[in-house]
Amino acid sequence: MTSITLINPADETMIGEVDLNSVDEVDAAVAKAVVAQRLWAALAPSERAGALRAFAAAVDLDIEHLARLEVENSGHPIASARWEAGHVRDVLTYYSAAPERLLGSQIPVAGGLDITFHEPIGVVGIIVPWNFPMTIAAWGFAPALAAGNAVILKPAEWTPLTALRLGELARRSGLPEGLFTVLPGRGDVVGTRFVTHPDIRKVVFTGSTAVGKKVMAGCAEQVKRVTLELGGKSANIVFADADLELAATSAPGAVFDNSGQDCCARSRILVERSVFTRFLEKFEVAVGRFRVGDPLHDATQMGPLVSAAHFDRVGSFLDGVDVAFTGAAPSGPGYWMPPTVVLPKSLDDRIVREEVFGPVVAVIPFDTEEDAIRIANATEYGLAGSIFTQNLSRGIRVSRAVQAGNLSVNSHSSVRYSTPFGGVKQSGLGRELGPDAPFAFTETKNVFYAT
Repeated sequence: MTSITLINPADETMIGEVDLNSVDEVDAAVAKAVVAQRLWAALAPSERAGALRAFAAAVDLDIEHLARLEVENSGHPIASARWEAGHVRDVLTYYSAAPERLLGSQIPVAGGLDITFHEPIGVVGIIVPWNFPMTIAAWGFAPALAAGNAVILKPAEWTPLTALRLGELARRSGLPEGLFTVLPGRGDVVGTRFVTHPDIRKVVFTGSTAVGKKVMAGCAEQVKRVTLELGGKSANIVFADADLELAATSAPGAVFDNSGQDCCARSRILVERSVFTRFLEKFEVAVGRFRVGDPLHDATQMGPLVSAAHFDRVGSFLDGVDVAFTGAAPSGPGYWMPPTVVLPKSLDDRIVREEVFGPVVAVIPFDTEEDAIRIANATEYGLAGSIFTQNLSRGIRVSRAVQAGNLSVNSHSSVRYSTPFGGVKQSGLGRELGPDAPFAFTETKNVFYAT
């Protein structure tokens, strides 16, 4: 069995090794999951609900441990990591109500009674990225389990520790053996087997658009269900009538949170030309105050990038670019990059078109509402975005015109477990979260009873 060495991105020290699973080990896990799923689905809905509540309670007791694992493995600031662990608990709690609420319908027809049932798909393979290892995993496994499915979870190679811990907590809380399995491994081994295995009936993938296309193509060979949450190049649109103080002081968190390693990062700020200079002045002050440093300090707002390879990739976007100003970052060991604000020369610049996935933001002037909408939509992505205006009518018009799955007006809030999340265009396919998420892990069966 091969293994991977894990590195603390804040100081480049080795934190351990994790074994990587093979195709044979995926096949063995699937065989166990098939058996466990049948037993799980046969339980009374109240029993499944109780088991998910027990899982949530186990996570609640382990929040500090999970948070510190995430700091060490991913470089997340400790305050953020604690929130993320609490979010896993809350997502499990929210979906623990679903087993008793997956209601079918009675449809009026002639000659009898027509009823629909929502039945579990079976075994679900979930492939999660390295940027939010805990939270994105929970978005998949919580509603999938609630709907009566078994789950096999593949964490990213770089950041498997919290996923492995969640697997331990699932077993400790009493979930049946084989129902929720965590298999670290290479994407081209474990992830590919998820796509090709005939008994994995749905794949949930979060990651790059390029890899998402390959997952979708592979799933199409078996007409396998798929949910994709992919890249983003979200716009933060600031109109002249906006509360500029609010817009400027909130903008750093919208793009530099998690060191910009966020598919929802508002990495393009579009500012109406008449207030462009004023906004930049206020934004520079806000960026200067953004606290970058030791992830174990409670006050830290931004940690390091996840790896040396990713540090080099993000840095390549800054070659030949006009940097307006930067924030501070530690020197010495670790993959540290300061919050960086650039002024692109053209809308065709790479920094404007491509997803950087790092603490870099492009600030772009616009002249009219139509101009702002055109620039915001001039991307292959469509995941999230923000609109700052005190004109209610404009907020409604622009939010309807911008091509994105999740938008906020006078806010940067993209994700709540109680509301749907997902993208349009090449940002993804399907929706996660919200009250309807468990239905995405079911098949609708229609039964007609003649009378």
